[in-house]
Formats: sequence, structure tokens, C-alpha cells
Amino acid sequence: MRTFFKNSTGIVPCAEWEPNCWIHIECPVAEDKEYLQSFDFPQAFLNDLEDIDERPRIEYEDGWYFIIIRVPYRNGNPKLPFSTAPLGLIFKGEIFISLCHVETELINDFLTYSVRKNINYKDYFDLVLRLILNSSVWFLKYLKQINLHIKSAESELEKSVKNEELQRLLQIEKCLVYFTTSLKGNDILINRLKNIKGQKDNYDPELLEDVEIESKQAQETTSVYSDILSGMMDAYASVISNNLNIIMKRLTSISVILMIPTLIASLYGMNVPNGLENFPMGFWLVFVISATFAAIGLYFLKKKQWF
Repeated sequence: MRTFFKNSTGIVPCAEWEPNCWIHIECPVAEDKEYLQSFDFPQAFLNDLEDIDERPRIEYEDGWYFIIIRVPYRNGNPKLPFSTAPLGLIFKGEIFISLCHVETELINDFLTYSVRKNINYKDYFDLVLRLILNSSVWFLKYLKQINLHIKSAESELEKSVKNEELQRLLQIEKCLVYFTTSLKGNDILINRLKNIKGQKDNYDPELLEDVEIESKQAQETTSVYSDILSGMMDAYASVISNNLNIIMKRLTSISVILMIPTLIASLYGMNVPNGLENFPMGFWLVFVISATFAAIGLYFLKKKQWF
């Protein structure tokens, strides 16, 4: 899908390309790729963006800047709800192109916020910083949702003896690993952008500070959640094992209690003289003896807190 945006009362859509507008392509189809080939930038840029694991970086070739940032997105997989993908930014002169091979909520939110606050970009590097800032904000939003997933799994683990909840936490931990790696890459990219020759004095210092603060906050939040989750998984692995031990202990207690009347009935049920074969109340006598010994066994097991 191909869309165009320009500065106005915020960053607003426009019908077609015009100088200094922003071309955004999401989940490109063959027609979009043909359209991109009309711009004379190196084809290697597009090839790099097809790799979902491409790391954040900045390149300069033939007058074209090529910047990759990692952005979070909701991937629709219930087991692994969030992941990250590369967002490519290609610009030179009057041309600015952003390209991403997955659907993200980031761009629409960024546009809505720019209109609400009447924010425009003064140049393409300014737009790059604002996109990095918005990606950090979305990392934090998704981290809040991940925290809700953790709490939900935690409540289930307290009474569970199965592995499903631990596997669910393992998938969440994968999300946090992806987030940590992507945020570290974005942080390195921010430092490189700060040191570009000819641009150091053109950056808005307040915007640059906000970008650094949000990036650091997202990294620290991800690290905290990851540490909490690791400790929780270790603790609840022991809880699940302990719950299973309690169940096995109870089942063993029940087996021991049932074994007592079974043993007594087996002894008096043998086909040999036992003194009760002609006694009319022999069955009830055996029943009472069995029940009495079973009750005594139950009492001692309860006293030892096996129940």
C-alpha cells in the first residue's frame, strides 16, 4: 500500500507525490516495487529491507541516505503476540521514502499525533528522529500489554500443574528479547545520527533529548520486565513441581488407606478355615474391622499433614 504525506496542519495525506512530500509504502506488492524502481537509489537498499532481522544502521551511497530503525508490531500470533521489524528510510534532495514489510500501528498514530499537536518536520533528519521517538513510545505501549499477559499467566500458574502457562511465559520472554535487541540497535543508531557531519547543529536539542530519554526508558522497562519474568519462571517451575508432589502425596495416601481394608478382606476371604466361616455376622465384623483400621490410618496421615 502506497500513501503520500506532506506538511500542513500537521503531517497530512496528499493525493500524489510532490516535492518534499513523504512516500510511505507498507507491505509492498509488485506494483509498489516497480514504482520504487523509478527512483534512482541503490537496489541493495530494498533487498536489505526484505530481511526481517535486519539491524538498525545508517548508510550513505551516491547521495542517498539509507536508515533502518526497528519498530514493534502486533503479529497476530496468540503465542507470540508482539515482535519487531525493520522500517527503512531512504531520502535524498526532495525525496523521502519509508518502507516496511509488515503492518504497524506506529505510522497512523504518528500522523494523528502530528495533526492533533500541529507538528511538522523541518527536514528529513527531523522526521527520522520523530519516527524513532514514536517507535520508542510504541515499544512502551506494547510493554504495558506484555505486563498484562504476564499477570494473567501468573494467576494461572498459582494453581497449575501443567506446562502450558510456563510455555506462555517463554513466548512472552521471546518478545522481550526481540524488544531488547531492537532497542539497543536503535540506541546505537541515535548516537550515530547525532554525530553526522553537517547535521550536528541542525537538530532540535529538545527533540533529540526526548528521543534519547524515551529510548532509554524503553530499554530500562524491557530489562526490568525481562528480569522479573526470568525470576518468575524459575519460581513457578518450582511451584508446579511442588503442586505435582502434593497431588502425588495425596494419591499415595489414598492408596495406603484403601490398601488396609483390601488386605483385611483378602485375608478373611481366603478359602481356608478362619473361625468366621459359620458366623452369621462375619461379613459385618470384617467390614467394621476394615473401616476401623482405615479410619486409624486416615487419622495418622492427617496428623502428619499428608492430606
